[in-house]
Amino acid sequence: MKLIAERGYLIPAINTDTIDYVACAERLKHSILHWHPSANITIMTLDDLPYGDKGGQANDWQVFYASPYRQTIKLEADMFCSSPIDHHWTLFENRDVVISQGCRDLYDQPSKSRHYRKLFDQSNLPDVYNAITYWRRSEVAKTFFTWVRQIFENWEQYKTLLKFPDPMPTTDVVYAMVATILGVDQVCLPPGVGPNIVHMKKHIIGTQTENWTKELVWEIHQGNLRINTVAQWGLVHYQVKEWCKHD
Repeated sequence: MKLIAERGYLIPAINTDTIDYVACAERLKHSILHWHPSANITIMTLDDLPYGDKGGQANDWQVFYASPYRQTIKLEADMFCSSPIDHHWTLFENRDVVISQGCRDLYDQPSKSRHYRKLFDQSNLPDVYNAITYWRRSEVAKTFFTWVRQIFENWEQYKTLLKFPDPMPTTDVVYAMVATILGVDQVCLPPGVGPNIVHMKKHIIGTQTENWTKELVWEIHQGNLRINTVAQWGLVHYQVKEWCKHD
């Protein structure tokens, strides 16, 4: 892909039969532009895949070739930007690849729940979340995404390295495996350093069901999302896809 800018955000948005990820990506883009009106943002749809549709998350490695920026921050589509995030560039700019680690609850506290991370713990994988991933055009980044492709395309072989693997890999699991192969310190910032997402899942935020929008009160005021009166900071992974359609 031809470069169009030094820095920019890339939001993959491949629709499924039931989920409008493009709508989610547009909402995320709008929320980023509220805080950073001059930000470069590209939404990557099915038509933008340089190597064609490989199916779901198996398309992930193509982001390296699809990004029109020398430095890219890839963001998952079903998130909301609730505060300025441009300081991320300063944290990342001297690295070739950075994957975020850990997540937070709605009270801005590090999540202690391991309910969704049992495979990571059982297989001794780093607690990475691809929801925020940075790379600069470099050989290290190219190697990283070459490994991502290799694992997705040869999952039957690579899943034997894990305890109790899923039939199909998630991007987080694949990123964690590549981080282990290349060295966690090569693709992650030190523990406690760098951004991570607010993850609005049941066992992290303590709701009765996975649909937090039916239990908690929320509002958006001047670009900031408040949930149960608590102001959210950074990127909020709302995960209930229909929420993106609210004004």
